[in-house]
Amino acid sequence: MDRLIELGPEFWKAALETLYMTTFALVLGGILGLAIGLILYVSRPGGLVENRAVAIVANLGVNFFRPIPFVLFVAVAQPFARAVVGTGIGTTAGAFMIGLAAAFAIGRIVEQHLVSVSPGVIEAARAMGAGPWRILFTVAIPEALGPLILGYTFVVVGLIDMTAMAGLIGGGGLGAFAQIYGFRKFEPVVMWAAIILIVVFVHLMQILGTRLARRIMRR
Repeated sequence: MDRLIELGPEFWKAALETLYMTTFALVLGGILGLAIGLILYVSRPGGLVENRAVAIVANLGVNFFRPIPFVLFVAVAQPFARAVVGTGIGTTAGAFMIGLAAAFAIGRIVEQHLVSVSPGVIEAARAMGAGPWRILFTVAIPEALGPLILGYTFVVVGLIDMTAMAGLIGGGGLGAFAQIYGFRKFEPVVMWAAIILIVVFVHLMQILGTRLARRIMRR
């Protein structure tokens, strides 16, 4: 316990780094993933703007990048991170690469939830003369919003998990803190303090996402 008190400033700095990386990655991955998911949804066979070529390219891209383990994805994405954020190491670079990696999984989640919207609702909007883009933004997305929020909430757990691996490139965060000051130096109290705080973060995000989704679905 004395060691944990001694490491207090580093502990809370690591906590802020985890929150920063998770938030940065969620915003970046959420926006890119939403765009990917919308492309997959509208271009698929029978979609609102069916386009076989676009659908094939989009699916190939998602199916290629999504299975890559994050540890290997870091090596692939580092040059791109260096070009965009100016560095391939550190907290911001780690958050950027986490967001990129998450975007492909989020894209598939977005597509799946949009596909689950009742075809009858889509057909009713078409019968009323609504165009494909109007149907997408005023019918499909609002109908799937509650499940989408739950999907994004689930993604947060994966993002926090990836922040731990971001320590490999100097990303910092609670995962790196637990490894450096807890596991490697045989300080179980330090390691468990970091683990418990990570669990608290995940639990709070789960509660927030679930409540928001329920409120939207009740409307």
